[in-house]
Amino acid sequence: MTALIILTAFFLLTLVIGIRARQKQKMNLENWAVGGRSFNTVFVFLLTAGEVYTTFSFLGGSGWAYSKGISAVYVMVYIALSYVTSYFLLPLIWKYAHEHRLVSQSDFFAKKYDSNLLGVVVALVGVIAIIPIVVIQLKGLGIIVSLTSYGTIPMQVAVVVGTIAIIIYSVISGVRGIAWIAVLKDFMILAVIVFMGIYLPIHYYGGIGQMFDQIATVKPELLTFPHTTYTVTWFISTVLFYVLGFYMWPQVFASTFTAKNARTFRKNAIVSPIYTLMLLFVIFIGLAAVLQIPGLEGDASDLALLQLAMKTFDPWFVGIIGAAGMLTALVPGSMLLMSAATLLTKNIIYSYKPNTPDAKIASLSKFCVPILAIISCLFVFQGGNALAAILQVGYSLIVQLCPSLFASLMKNNPVTKQGALAGIIVGILITIFISNYSMTLATLLPDAPTAISDINIGFLPLAANVIITLIVSLLTRKKLESRI
Repeated sequence: MTALIILTAFFLLTLVIGIRARQKQKMNLENWAVGGRSFNTVFVFLLTAGEVYTTFSFLGGSGWAYSKGISAVYVMVYIALSYVTSYFLLPLIWKYAHEHRLVSQSDFFAKKYDSNLLGVVVALVGVIAIIPIVVIQLKGLGIIVSLTSYGTIPMQVAVVVGTIAIIIYSVISGVRGIAWIAVLKDFMILAVIVFMGIYLPIHYYGGIGQMFDQIATVKPELLTFPHTTYTVTWFISTVLFYVLGFYMWPQVFASTFTAKNARTFRKNAIVSPIYTLMLLFVIFIGLAAVLQIPGLEGDASDLALLQLAMKTFDPWFVGIIGAAGMLTALVPGSMLLMSAATLLTKNIIYSYKPNTPDAKIASLSKFCVPILAIISCLFVFQGGNALAAILQVGYSLIVQLCPSLFASLMKNNPVTKQGALAGIIVGILITIFISNYSMTLATLLPDAPTAISDINIGFLPLAANVIITLIVSLLTRKKLESRI
């Protein structure tokens, strides 16, 4: 009962903070979607962190460490390296978006390539990629609330109630409500994860070093990269792949537009990699559970953190842990749904009506938030793979925007709108095919050495994307030049 009271109190606090954020604010499209482009360094940092440190970081990261060991470090490495790239990449995106008053990722591509059709395709890719990640948040929310309430709240009820809360404060306050909730979320998650990551190894093993010593004795395979599947080759290729896709997510891309100036990103790029060290404590928690909560397999490995917490702490602290975990679902989940709704409305439904009043677009965007939320709920209730697997699918889809984005930032863009369009479509089709059949390069090239077969399969559709983009761009440019 104590845990339930704490969970309920934080849930209501979150709802109040999210709703009150709209006070004295006129919720036009620009203010609702990108905060009137007025966020300072702190808010942009917290908003970005709110999108990055999700239920995957909370449950999936520890679950990966529990089941596959030290290879879970890839999460920390790719996020830190992505922040480094932001120092150079985000000011360029912000400057162009600020000059042209853009409010979505699709706007950026459509304007850069002067193609409404490309804008529509980018929006579709964004919406399709977002849905699996929303599913991660809602699935994680249900698991966290159900377990930390000691079964008092069924998973399905937690998902539905959490979704309703997301809809309410997202529709009412937009990105401002999410940013203020992110303040509470980041302080809570930092305190809870760091404490658990230090306390649990000391409590059960006498220290972090002793924990590694005991795991090395009982399960040494968890402390080294295996010779197949999750090898060093897989690690390096997966880190590079995720770095490429990190800022391709529509909600992360659009959060760039909220900043006051380009200096904001350079300041964040200096601080953010340090904040990523928090994920090291998530890994410590997952490893601490290996010998204390044995026998978790498959999807159940995502429960390692919560089951160890329930074994160790009193109900009141379990409630606080549950509240922190709940916030890791509510903040990114709402930002994802808002981004998807804006893309769906502005860049798909009204894509060929550029003079549509912003008020009309904003109204329909708010209406689309609950529709997309309901669709995501249905996917949650259909079941699903482990969180890390779902995340891989989303990244494989969204990374297809990389070639055309990077080319558009060059002084002389070598890619035409036809090339960009063809490359993205081919990449998406191949991604859907290999995801549907759970393919890896090892299954496609069974006789290849591990240095090749263990490369992240996501590079296959990305390579096809680049080749098609360059070929079609070359052909269409020559055709255009011949007409001139």
